[in-house]
Amino acid sequence: MTENKSTIQTAAGVPERERAVLVAVVRDSQELRQSEEYLDELEFLAETADITTVRRFSQRLPQPSSRIYVGPGKLEEIAAYCEEHAVDVAIFDDELTPAQTRNIERAMPCRILDRTRLILNIFLARAQTAYAKTQVQLAQYEYMLPRLAGLWTHLERQRGGTGTRGGAGEREIETDRRIVRNRISKLKEDLKKIDRQMAVQRSNRGQLVRVALVGYTNVGKSTLMNLIAKSEVFAENKLFATLDTTVRKVVFDNLPFLLSDTVGFIRKLPTELIESFKSTLDEVREADLLLHVVDISHPRFEDQIAVVKQTLQEIGAGDKPVYLVFNKIDAYTWTEKADDDLTPATDENRSLDDLKQSWIAKANIPCIFLSAKRRTNIDKFRQDLYGMVREIHAGRYPFNNFLY
Repeated sequence: MTENKSTIQTAAGVPERERAVLVAVVRDSQELRQSEEYLDELEFLAETADITTVRRFSQRLPQPSSRIYVGPGKLEEIAAYCEEHAVDVAIFDDELTPAQTRNIERAMPCRILDRTRLILNIFLARAQTAYAKTQVQLAQYEYMLPRLAGLWTHLERQRGGTGTRGGAGEREIETDRRIVRNRISKLKEDLKKIDRQMAVQRSNRGQLVRVALVGYTNVGKSTLMNLIAKSEVFAENKLFATLDTTVRKVVFDNLPFLLSDTVGFIRKLPTELIESFKSTLDEVREADLLLHVVDISHPRFEDQIAVVKQTLQEIGAGDKPVYLVFNKIDAYTWTEKADDDLTPATDENRSLDDLKQSWIAKANIPCIFLSAKRRTNIDKFRQDLYGMVREIHAGRYPFNNFLY
């Protein structure tokens, strides 16, 4: 069970990026523009995995086909294109069932990846510490286990010589399943040991106020972390640049607190990853205050806010105090309506000032608009954060006001 590489070697030995087509089903309830933005995100995921997208395919259906995801004619069209243009991989914008995967593989001349497997591959490539690697390996094996059937179909015609019904193929599948189950058990035990060590580390931090950065992936959490904590957390304009939780002690005017940077969330985050990263997300669950960072320059930032809120609910952190941080105001763009344009205004026509007023008016939580990259409005952000941490500290230690 070796992992496929996302690059291939040229004759000169220089790595050449794989070429991919993207495949998506547009539900009847979806707007075409929304589906294109979802494909943009899938292309960004492929780019993060060093895969070049050469074409997109989409089909409007009430729901994906339970057998081959898309319609038979569309699958033939995709397969013909991949064969004619020597495409290396077809990436599907949903998690394929084992049956869908097997049926599609029979029809396609290239490798198949679904959204879940692509994200798992990115996590595996970007995991740095032993803990992150163990978490990703566990998620991969749990994803792989129900999909082992079919790996040994080339042996199904061989009959056993002692009256066995299944032959060598069935024995190989069962052997492989047992190996994977044993590996899953071993990884879970390893994670339990590391979890206990991390729980001890968290308890040794004392009763300092804990603040956690949360948000959609690639919204600038690590950049903001570096700015506040004056640390060197890895930050890059790619999805899932940060996998390992980084915790730094920060002091504002003699008021200390702990600031943690966590893994970013994403639409359709694989359940295997949520399960295996639960301990890492303990930093979020045990935080006293969440800094929800939002990329306001993204056209669907409100959808991203909803995804983060839903994920926080799923991990048991939906009731935490939140400070909404709208980042990347330097990259925000809008289109001004002409005076003679009588059509209704759209989201594209909202200026930054309009957006600020609307969110400040309708949000029941404090919010701020800034640019971590340009350091715009950072002083106000520090003042607000100091006030919130001070309030939490005063509530916890009502007679200990010497720090501030």
